[in-house]
Amino acid sequence: MKSGYFNLKNNLIITLLFSVTSIVTAQKLENPNTIYDLGANINEMTLTIGGVLVVATNEGLVGIKPTQKEPVFSFNTFGKLKPEETEYIPNSPYIVVSQGADSKFAGLTKTKRAVIDYVQGDVIFNSENDNWNQIYTCNVILPQNKLIISGIQKKGDKFEKMTPKVAVYDLSSRKLDFSFFLDKPGRVGIAKDFSVTGTPLLLKDFIIVPTAQGLLAKSHTGEDLWENKIKKINWMVADATETEIYGFETTTNSKNTRIHKIGKNGEELWKDDRKVKGIVSNFEITPNGLAVVSDKNDGGSSSILATKNESEIAFLSASSGEDIWEKAPKTKGYVQHFYVQEDGILFGIQQGGINKISFDGKALFKKPLKTGENILIMAQTPQGLIYITSEDANIVNLKTGDQVWKKPLKYKNSASVASTFDNSKNRYLIAANQTIFAIDADSGDVSELAKTNFDEKEMANTLEIKNNNIFLSSSQNMMLLGNNGDEIYHKYFKSPGKSGFMKALSGVVAVASTALAVTTAARAGANRSAFGNSNDLSSYNDYGKEAKRASDMFAAIGAASFALMSQRFKATAATENSQFILTKLEEGVGLVKVDKETGEIAKEIILKDKKPEYKVDEYGGFLYYKASNNTINAYNLK
Repeated sequence: MKSGYFNLKNNLIITLLFSVTSIVTAQKLENPNTIYDLGANINEMTLTIGGVLVVATNEGLVGIKPTQKEPVFSFNTFGKLKPEETEYIPNSPYIVVSQGADSKFAGLTKTKRAVIDYVQGDVIFNSENDNWNQIYTCNVILPQNKLIISGIQKKGDKFEKMTPKVAVYDLSSRKLDFSFFLDKPGRVGIAKDFSVTGTPLLLKDFIIVPTAQGLLAKSHTGEDLWENKIKKINWMVADATETEIYGFETTTNSKNTRIHKIGKNGEELWKDDRKVKGIVSNFEITPNGLAVVSDKNDGGSSSILATKNESEIAFLSASSGEDIWEKAPKTKGYVQHFYVQEDGILFGIQQGGINKISFDGKALFKKPLKTGENILIMAQTPQGLIYITSEDANIVNLKTGDQVWKKPLKYKNSASVASTFDNSKNRYLIAANQTIFAIDADSGDVSELAKTNFDEKEMANTLEIKNNNIFLSSSQNMMLLGNNGDEIYHKYFKSPGKSGFMKALSGVVAVASTALAVTTAARAGANRSAFGNSNDLSSYNDYGKEAKRASDMFAAIGAASFALMSQRFKATAATENSQFILTKLEEGVGLVKVDKETGEIAKEIILKDKKPEYKVDEYGGFLYYKASNNTINAYNLK
């Protein structure tokens, strides 16, 4: 999620107006709890997983926390920022701000970088304050909680001011750990390009920096350890012992990836590097070998000789890099799900299909499963592997691929599919195309439990059990059914329009899942230790466990900001029993807080804007509304 930054100038007056009818007593919030006058035009609002709203204005960034009347931070040092100049580091309280050319043009113009801790409101690093003239790379490394900078720093004598260097900063203490030059200052001879080509690998005893000249290894005090001639590495990953390192080099045309294996002393451990077609999107070191997923893309070429757009799966020998499998499984599409299990590799294809291959290359399923497109869920259940796509669902035996349900549940391609497990009735519930299907967990028998018939032709995107009743919702509809499918209520709130406004996030799951988002490199293997093994098959419906995993992940890092983020995910979402819907009210467009169990409106917030821009923090229970070009209003929804 993105974040926004704000300057607060006005305090809030709360006026409570109560409208009493025979049906409901709704609290009308005419005035916000807090008004933040930012003093500059607002360009973008981003709600972070840390609960701080970060606002991009014409002057820079401002951070707002609704429990504080003053901004958490205000960063105007670099002036107005383009969207691409602000990077929110996944699973962290950090924002990296960039201005100036990248490393390809380093030396021609000044480059600037800053790192902001938006939770505590600190500018941890500012290249201008530390005399960095050019920045090649700027990488936040987790879980070590370090910042690695490479570039040209204008410190020291005239030679040192011209020599590329690397600095490692500790993000907890906000201090420099160590730094070193990539070349000898004042060296006489032909100029060499020592630009950093990828993300450095920080290990317990040393750091490896990929450069245009090769890999350089330094101790944690900056002393030379070794170097080799493996050039243009983009990212690296080490095994658990940190004695075997794998480096990934994307070829110049971005069509292939070369994998190199290096020992802790810098020697090449494979006779030849291993080339795979496409860009590596997933990499897993297993006791049996190396699992590699790479994605091929022809870039839109219409030539019959163009690369086919699909994933390739390879399983390589860790000792030699050679293929262990005689024949790689056909994918005929992109790998959407990829899980390493005790007996082999389980994968699902976005275009449809699930298969499982043993580590020695044998098919574990009797035949590949045919499924609908877009596999939304693959998860472990007591009955086996449940899969749910936009077109069908089933449970299969994880060992053989045999169907557990007598036949797949099929439905017309649905724009949205929601599901849950009903413990009281021992059944799975799946909502698709305005129908709720009930599937007995033991027999697999399928029945149509109810029709939803949501207004505006919406499909349910939330399905959960509330006190043994069945709750469904979409953007403008809410429905509660008894466990026999009889309707208890159906509430419809007319949308203010189908375009131009931003709808609130719906449900706890959406917020929890954003905490566990990872970059492509992290998914592939880089910094995997930060978040545990992302290639483990999860259990179905364990949303609470996901939130706990996020909380534990943040707590393990130990820094103050991560501790605050951990506490946020330990708490029950403030909106667990309510839903927020943007609708047309008598006095204009507004947001209503609706009780899930009764369908009654508990609060109304009149926004008086046909196309309001707003963000709802479902965990904290706050609404942020852009009231004017330079003003944010914050409302307490609890």
